[in-house]
Amino acid sequence: MLLEQELKLVVNSSAPIELSSLVLPNHSIDGDIMTMRLVSTYFDTDELYLVSQGVGLRMRQSDGVWMQTVKTSGHVQDGLHQRQEWEHQLDGAEWDLAKLKQTPLAAIIENAAIWSKIGPVFTTDFERKTLQLHTEDGTEIELAYDRGSVIAGELTQAIHEIELELKAGNVEQLNVLANELQQQLSLSPSNISKAKMGYQLIS
Repeated sequence: MLLEQELKLVVNSSAPIELSSLVLPNHSIDGDIMTMRLVSTYFDTDELYLVSQGVGLRMRQSDGVWMQTVKTSGHVQDGLHQRQEWEHQLDGAEWDLAKLKQTPLAAIIENAAIWSKIGPVFTTDFERKTLQLHTEDGTEIELAYDRGSVIAGELTQAIHEIELELKAGNVEQLNVLANELQQQLSLSPSNISKAKMGYQLIS
C-alpha cells in the first residue's frame, strides 16, 4: 500500500501543450519525455456499491501490460489528492484475488452476493506524456500530461489535464511546480479525479 499524493490541474483549452517548451526554473528534468496510451476500465455493481464504500477498482492496460489498482476516496483539497493505493502488475486481464484481498476489498470479495455483481461501468482512454523532475532538496515529481476521454456507453467527456505526482520528498514542491506552470498556461486546480468524472457521467 502506498500513499498517493498528486496535484491535479485542468487545462482550460483544447489546444495541446508542448511539454518541451515549459520553463521550470526550480525543477531539473531527468531523462526524456515518455509517451504512452493508457486504457483503464473501472468496475462496480449496477448500484455503485464500491463507490458508496469509498473504494475504487480499476484494471489498466498499456503496451500489453495489465495492472489492477484499488484506491480509497481519500482526501482532496485545492486540487491536492491524497489517498491510499494498492497496485499490482498482472499476467493478463484476470484479477489476482490474493492481492485484492490485501486491500479494503477483502470483505467484499468474500461476500459472493456482492462480488458476483461487480462489472465494468466506464472506461478512460487517453495519451499520457510524462516528465520526471527533481529539486535541489531531493524532491522527485512526475509531471503527467493527459489528453483523451472518459467513456460510459454512448456518453463521453474530454480529459485534458496535468497531474503532478509526488514520488519522494516534500509535498509543498507540488504547489511550487503548479505555480510555475500556471504562470505559463491556463490551468485550474481540480478536485475531480478521472474516476469521479466517470461516476458523474454514468449518474
